[in-house]
Amino acid sequence: FRGGAELLFDGVKKHQVTLPCQPEPWDIRNLLKWIKQNLLKERPELFMQGESVRPGILVLINEADWELMGELDYKLQDQDKVLFISTLHGG
Repeated sequence: FRGGAELLFDGVKKHQVTLPCQPEPWDIRNLLKWIKQNLLKERPELFMQGESVRPGILVLINEADWELMGELDYKLQDQDKVLFISTLHGG
């Protein structure tokens, strides 16, 4: 989490997680639900909108824009690195 997004997660920028086993492969959609339930500490409306991240949150998967990877439908692989960067700034 960068660009201020980490403030919603007790200021912790890096989380290494092991996701629980489930019958279907994990995708970003399910990862976001898991993050909201397990990591997000405050003001979920600043991180999520519906089942996705809110506008202004850049998502990178292994340093590539998630729009190139299938966004919410991207199937997570072992050792993937997912980065959430807030591009919103107060004034």
